[in-house]
Amino acid sequence: MNIKDIANLSGYSVATVSRVLNGHTNVSASAHDKIMSVVNQYNFEPNANARELKRNEKDPIAVIVKGRNNLLFADIIEIIHTTLDAIGEEVYVAYLDEDENEVRFALRHQMASNPRGILFLGGELEYFKQHFGMIACPCVLITNSTTSLSFPNLSCVLTNDEQASFDIVNEIIKAGHQSIGIVGGNLSQGQISARRLSGAIRCMACHNIGFNIHTHYEPSRYSMQEGYDAFKRLIARTPDITAVYALGDVIAIGAMRAAIDSGYSLPCDMSFASFDGIQGARFCVPRLTTVRQDSTLLAQYGVSTLLKMMSTAEPLPVCCIVPHVIQQGESIIKPRT
Repeated sequence: MNIKDIANLSGYSVATVSRVLNGHTNVSASAHDKIMSVVNQYNFEPNANARELKRNEKDPIAVIVKGRNNLLFADIIEIIHTTLDAIGEEVYVAYLDEDENEVRFALRHQMASNPRGILFLGGELEYFKQHFGMIACPCVLITNSTTSLSFPNLSCVLTNDEQASFDIVNEIIKAGHQSIGIVGGNLSQGQISARRLSGAIRCMACHNIGFNIHTHYEPSRYSMQEGYDAFKRLIARTPDITAVYALGDVIAIGAMRAAIDSGYSLPCDMSFASFDGIQGARFCVPRLTTVRQDSTLLAQYGVSTLLKMMSTAEPLPVCCIVPHVIQQGESIIKPRT
């Protein structure tokens, strides 16, 4: 028998069972009594790993960052640090490759350090579906939605990526562009890029603009070099495009450099739009028109949601949508005729 068996037999979550076994006080009397009756009935003895789960009230909150080149995450992490430091909370930050399984990493970290809570920055939902049930502590996923999942200890804070993507592509279309390429991310339904791509395609469909995903979309990782290479592949295959929508600012910056190196004048020969609103977007030449996510609210809502979950005996998962704005730049103009 293990902790998951006790959870199933008692009717409570793994997180609640873990709190009872570790002597936490933020558990209702009825939950405590029911769980302990199951423990006593089956003579359950916590194994070595369970004993390691005995919590120190000052164990650091973990922040697991998916992707090392995401400058939006850098802004969010700074605010998380400042917010938690102000209330005396320690923070442990781990940076993962964007293809790494963040939930498996969280499981290893739980066994080694037993954080009281975890903030995920970015995430692949398929990994959460497969492995998150083994994580006991409260968690918040920032920038991706968990509404399709059913874990009681997992909340989310995010921008409405699908609608924001619709809004930014609408800016391109209003300028008169009819042939639009898209670079960045991939087609995995569990990642943010799928929702951004969906919003862009929906916008074009509303304006009766055709979009062939096999010719007008080029995937890439979230980095400037990857954006550079993706634009080169896209323009070689589809040279008639007049505008490019990048699914992240760092991708756009690399793609814009590639366009210039390919002989295009920006924005006269090629318009660009993007997503995130990092500081660097305002210093590009031309300044980048982009969706600005509110990194301050994403961080603050993420922290406040996690702290509330940590202090509640039976927390309920929440989904908080942070508003976005279109940050106007100089990178979209009417196409040449």
